[in-house]
Amino acid sequence: MPAERLLPSTEAEDLLKLTREIARDELAPIAAEHEEAGRFPREQFRLLGRSGLLGLPYPERWGGAALPYEVYLQVLEEIATAWMSVGVGLSVHTMSCYALAGHGTDEQRDRFLPDMLGGDLLGAYALSESHAGSDAAALSTRATRDGDDYVVNGTKAWITHGGEADFYTTMVRTADTGAKGISCLLVPADTPGLSAAPPERKMGLTGSTTAQMLFEGARVPADRLLGAEGEGLKIALTSLNSGRLGIAACAVGLAQAALDEAVAYAKGRRQFGRAIIDFQGMEFLLADMAAAVESARATYLEAARRRDRGLPFVRQASIAKLVATDAAMKVTTDAVQVLGGAGFTRDFPVERYMREAKVPQIFEGTNQIQRVVIARELKTA
Repeated sequence: MPAERLLPSTEAEDLLKLTREIARDELAPIAAEHEEAGRFPREQFRLLGRSGLLGLPYPERWGGAALPYEVYLQVLEEIATAWMSVGVGLSVHTMSCYALAGHGTDEQRDRFLPDMLGGDLLGAYALSESHAGSDAAALSTRATRDGDDYVVNGTKAWITHGGEADFYTTMVRTADTGAKGISCLLVPADTPGLSAAPPERKMGLTGSTTAQMLFEGARVPADRLLGAEGEGLKIALTSLNSGRLGIAACAVGLAQAALDEAVAYAKGRRQFGRAIIDFQGMEFLLADMAAAVESARATYLEAARRRDRGLPFVRQASIAKLVATDAAMKVTTDAVQVLGGAGFTRDFPVERYMREAKVPQIFEGTNQIQRVVIARELKTA
């Protein structure tokens, strides 16, 4: 189980207790079945919405809880420990709301944000394209102004919740001026001309639908432009800074689940007359796994505290994402090793954890890109 948390308030303690109950009673018992079937957990997201967990870091005026990011991320970790697809989905939804919450007008927030934070609407974040992943400024999906609408054409790739979401925070090109020609649109899922391609066939997170989104003459009302034209890349990158902390917290939750499973198995498995956890080789392996989990948790929490205090946190967010996702890959792989042959079968969840641990090293900016960001921040410090 995770180490005892030092939470900033009784309210936060109560929230984390509620989250653990939901994770234990509503998520963990059905996670393996949903992942095996590739079934999207839409009802579970509605449950999180009814429980007040979809808008934790956002203002109360629009249905949020106005809680520190430090608390929100610990909630996210608890959910990911029970079911990684739901944890990642909550992180993506929170990031998808950021553009409106941080850059929309009060009129736009009043109109759209309550349903987005209350659980009635589930979000997706549409930045990447097949030729514009790490190089986000190279995106080519184009929005052309036509009267009171933008007409959007292009294809977005690797979209979490693609075809399942109710709205898409979408980065589009409105001018041929490179990074300065990108804008942000809040696109409803029922927009004529918007459709989803068949879901990607993935090695993990199979309960979380990922698909291309196709814009074919899609008409989006101009009043759904967030910020000014040309501010889209800035909005996208600031969203990612916080989103990377969400992925770090999810990765720690996944690693914690793998560690818990490995420890329980090692206590119960006997060889040569004693539990295998009593052999020094196993003790050292489990100790290293525990150290990796605790260190990664401390890293994301420190970054979150800087964010909550209004301090620069770009470098710390990239470090947290890098450290936590690399740790999750190592810990889940070692968990399979602890279980031996049993770990290689689907009778135990650690093989699924290992498959799920790979993609956090890739999305929200690959870990190679995180190193670029960290190095750039060091040069300009």
